[in-house]
Amino acid sequence: MNTPSASRADPTPALSILVWDAPVRVFHWLMVLCFAGAWLSAESERWRLLHVTLGYTMAGLVAWRLVWGLMGTRHARFAAFVRGPATVLAYLRSLVQGRPEHHVGHNPAGALAIVAMLGLTAVIGLTGWATYNEIALPWPASWSEELHEGAATLMLAVVGGHLLGVVLSSLVHHENLARAMLTGRKLGAAGDGIRRAWPV
Repeated sequence: MNTPSASRADPTPALSILVWDAPVRVFHWLMVLCFAGAWLSAESERWRLLHVTLGYTMAGLVAWRLVWGLMGTRHARFAAFVRGPATVLAYLRSLVQGRPEHHVGHNPAGALAIVAMLGLTAVIGLTGWATYNEIALPWPASWSEELHEGAATLMLAVVGGHLLGVVLSSLVHHENLARAMLTGRKLGAAGDGIRRAWPV
């Protein structure tokens, strides 16, 4: 359970611990590169094969992340960070009140964004595959492209919200979350970390 590692009255723990394993970090940055490349190549017929390849790669990455979310290290597992609406609201309330709860792994709001991005990637991949191969799904074939573009636009909005959340959370907790996704290290108690960056 990803409970806050410090009470609201306590400062953020100052010990640097290993939180994100290497597979999670590689997944994260590959998703960033693939989505950026797919978005930039979306309107170009010349780069269509690249666009499709990046889309398939993202779908494969999501499939892998679902498995890792069940079998991965402590903070990579969905059970450690996926929470209900009440917990998300309580976390957002703590931010507004100036007493933010510190979470070693994903905070509840960040977890919501992650679940949304994984789901949207699945929708984007399915509709993109149907559009590229001219296959009708349970809806008219002409809808696939519209759904594909709509889901991609919504994904861009969620990514923007995620980036804003990273900046806000970095400021209120006085830790660089973007760097943490590069190094794997965050602030927390010694017992909250993982043992290896490359689990067997």
